[in-house]
Amino acid sequence: MDLEKTKNIINILPRLAPRKCSHNRRPSQCKECGGGSICSHNRRKNECKECGGGSICFHNRRKNECKECGGANICLHQKIKYRCKECKGKGICVHNRHKSDCKDCGGTSICEHKRRKSRCKECGGASICIHQRIKYQCKECKNKCLINQNNNEYISDEYEIKYENICDEYVFSDEYINNLHTRHV
Repeated sequence: MDLEKTKNIINILPRLAPRKCSHNRRPSQCKECGGGSICSHNRRKNECKECGGGSICFHNRRKNECKECGGANICLHQKIKYRCKECKGKGICVHNRHKSDCKDCGGTSICEHKRRKSRCKECGGASICIHQRIKYQCKECKNKCLINQNNNEYISDEYEIKYENICDEYVFSDEYINNLHTRHV
């Protein structure tokens, strides 16, 4: 009798495994295949703020990561559990650093040159400007930057080129640019 149950379980298992599309994703969540869980904004329906997804709280954040709602991923220290050093979250390595940022553990944010990938010149990091300097420290790039006075958002010179007709809304702000580093580190 046990042998028959085992055979039945073995026959059922392949049907329980999730199907994958040609892009190696679940068909319902694949953007390229037009999955049913993808909204008109090309996001997962339950996580789309514009669609009012079920995973979004009334603070316009993910419910499980909202401190004000007491989200399930928030620890006693008001941090995301996974990255909380005091709680020894799963995202913390044995060296008490974020796993992705730990050079000793070979974190995913560290390149083969033992630098942060985004700041590595040899790897062509995203934080390196055309002058081969870190973007926020480059004096040549700072002079070309524009700042939106209404919501203090950083706008690159690419934005100026694409949208020359609305540049009147933006002004140069050296003080803001000089303080940009302290705000975003």
